[in-house]
Amino acid sequence: MPHMPEDGELLRSMLAGDEEALATLYRRRQGSIYRFALQMSGSPALAEDVTQEVFMVLMREGTSYDSARGPLNWFLFGIARNLVRQRLGREQFYASLTDDGNEQSSPAELQAVSDPLAELSRSETIETVRKAVLSLPPRYREVVVLCELQEMSYAEAAAVMECAIGTVRSRLHRARALLIEKMRPAREENSATNGVKAARCFA
Repeated sequence: MPHMPEDGELLRSMLAGDEEALATLYRRRQGSIYRFALQMSGSPALAEDVTQEVFMVLMREGTSYDSARGPLNWFLFGIARNLVRQRLGREQFYASLTDDGNEQSSPAELQAVSDPLAELSRSETIETVRKAVLSLPPRYREVVVLCELQEMSYAEAAAVMECAIGTVRSRLHRARALLIEKMRPAREENSATNGVKAARCFA
């Protein structure tokens, strides 16, 4: 079985001028970076630009990667996160929403908030959830994308976001509460539609 070099090995070879190492690393990691940028922005064009720029930054600043702080994939997500936030702020891809800035939730609230993404197959369409996620303020959107859509652990998301695990946990709970509120009109509309269909069956 041929040796499959780890990301760190590929990075070292890339920095030494090995173009094939860069190509291998790009093929291995560009998909997840693109999905993250797309889920954060809703724009395929922005996601494509960010994905390309992530690897341009890696070529310029790859020597700043510290393996002691986590795997290279986290480092790439961190670069992508910064680039997306810069682009979102500059190009106004997200709607300005009222946000009280309170990331703390009461124990009762945390217990009451279920995972709205887990309810997807039951009552919401993918498009409804996608729009709801995109409408979240960026700091809540990114934790949903990382933890729910990219399936990172709290520790992994905290490393990418360069914050405490408790911050990830509180933001995720807050984000779930916001998602439930944003998806409620769609749920009510679906319920009303189903009610009309049921009434027609008995007409």
